[in-house]
Amino acid sequence: MTTETSDNLGTTAVRANHQFNEAALSKWMTAHVEDFRGPLSVEQFKGGQSNPTYKLTTPMRSYVLRRKPPGPLLKGAHAIDREARILSALGETGFPVPHVFAVCTDDDVIGSWFYIMEMVEGRVFWDATFPEVRNEDRRRYFDAMNETLALLHGFDPEALALGDYGRPGNYFERQIARWSKQYREDPEAGRDAEMDRLIEWLPANIPPGDEAAVVHGDFRCDNLIFHPIEPRVIAVLDWELSTLGNPLADFAYHAMMFRMPPDIVAGLGGADLAKLGIPSEADYLAAYLRNAGRPEIRPEEYNFYITFNLFRLAAIFHGIKGRVIRGTAASAHARDRAANYPRLARLACQSMDAPI
Repeated sequence: MTTETSDNLGTTAVRANHQFNEAALSKWMTAHVEDFRGPLSVEQFKGGQSNPTYKLTTPMRSYVLRRKPPGPLLKGAHAIDREARILSALGETGFPVPHVFAVCTDDDVIGSWFYIMEMVEGRVFWDATFPEVRNEDRRRYFDAMNETLALLHGFDPEALALGDYGRPGNYFERQIARWSKQYREDPEAGRDAEMDRLIEWLPANIPPGDEAAVVHGDFRCDNLIFHPIEPRVIAVLDWELSTLGNPLADFAYHAMMFRMPPDIVAGLGGADLAKLGIPSEADYLAAYLRNAGRPEIRPEEYNFYITFNLFRLAAIFHGIKGRVIRGTAASAHARDRAANYPRLARLACQSMDAPI
């Protein structure tokens, strides 16, 4: 287990800069959350850094509160109302998400918008090799992840009243332009020949077609809660990056784990998959296409999706490097990610011509 992983496990006392009026929250929940009964105790989850996340415990049950951070925010950032909206929409279909009890858009209650959702008890795997699972059972856990993502991509956004949940059309053009601009406008973080090559290659190799589905944006094993003893996903968490986008790109983000070194984010790079009982990347892709009812795709098309996602992550890490240099992101995690940015750019370039 990496230091970053252990630092994200469990709860702690509420951090000083994330404290709020707990009595005001209890009064609001009494009025807006069905069957709520105090007294209420509050702890903060160690993870959930972007949108602070809290465990609320009462004598009868536990809840989760997710809020915007206090203080000035960038326009459109930390849109917890969007998170609550998609959780509610998907919950009505039976898709595995926590139930949302209530949303508050009144800053006067605890200082920022928030929502209250169900506390789902189960297992979270922070290591993509699923070391806690027996070899003969691991494939079933990978099947569960695959089936869950395919199910998400099968929903009609219009039928879920989510037709306006993202901008339709030109998904890749907009994403590539966004991250290229961020990279170019941060000279302190430096230029990289492989990033420059990616910025030139990606727009010229966008596959044909322009479909839109509900996409999670950060579908990884550590954003899922599994049943306590069964190979079954019972909750998908962290919908902050969800939007309407290309489903194959969303799958490829998830499938990056096959190429990702485990010391960067949860990845399978270098692992003996056959020995561990984990499907190969090619088999996992074939299973997704089968689960989603999609035809086979050309290897070069799939490589584009992988390359795009590695580029996007490299651009994010490049931005972190700039903040480290400027002294606005001084944590050990930030420094580690800044140091790994060139490795991600290299992986992205390697994937352009590396069929699975």
